[in-house]
Amino acid sequence: MSNELENMLIAKQITPTPMRVMVLEYILNQTTAISLNDLENEFQHSDRITIYRTVKTFEEKGLIHDIRDGNEGTKYALCDKDCTSGVHYDMHLHFYCTSCKELMCLPKEDMPVIKLPDSFQLQEVSFVARGICDTCSNNAIQLH
Repeated sequence: MSNELENMLIAKQITPTPMRVMVLEYILNQTTAISLNDLENEFQHSDRITIYRTVKTFEEKGLIHDIRDGNEGTKYALCDKDCTSGVHYDMHLHFYCTSCKELMCLPKEDMPVIKLPDSFQLQEVSFVARGICDTCSNNAIQLH
């Protein structure tokens, strides 16, 4: 697995270091977006600045994207498209569960078409839907 992770980093022109490989592996194993705090808790014995720089490098090189949920701050998830340095193509819907407080990418959901005036240049779009996720909904049904 380590070689595969290193190759993912190299493909994005990121020098593989032990910390970068561990952070990438952690991100790949998550089903929801993560925060810097999540990473700091996972890697308690690591330098916070190193974790922060790792995340920023991943984001700048198009390996992960940031999501601002308007509530909990910024979270990060793996890019699902072939994003590059500074250019993210993975515009998709995100869902914030108001019950469990998790933020999830929903890349298979259709995005609305955004028509801007000719002189406008679109740089970023962020769509965060809020509600109750399927797990929390199912748990609520089972309690009744």
